[in-house]
Amino acid sequence: MSVRSPHASGYIRIDWFTPDSLATWGDGRMFILGTEGYIELRKYIDIAGRKGANHLFLVNNKETTYYDCSNVYLPYGEQLVSDVVNRTETAMPQAHCFLATELALTAQKIARKING
Repeated sequence: MSVRSPHASGYIRIDWFTPDSLATWGDGRMFILGTEGYIELRKYIDIAGRKGANHLFLVNNKETTYYDCSNVYLPYGEQLVSDVVNRTETAMPQAHCFLATELALTAQKIARKING
């Protein structure tokens, strides 16, 4: 899916990478591309052989830098579960969730019109 605004453009792609030789069940990746380089997050495995998960690579015109993010605390999952149980809005305001859903449904509707 391509996305764009007056100030930026991008795309969202979903793949499922699971070659037989991969040492894990999947290969979750996230890329942030820019004009000077990119950031790549490998969620489950570093194919270069580093142990563990949550490997981040910053690549620019000068260098490639590796960051071990395995000890970075990410509270979103716990907060979301707490929000469901306690009917709170800590992880994400309900209005934000509704807007994201509305945007996804609108994008799906438009995509159907374009593709027939």
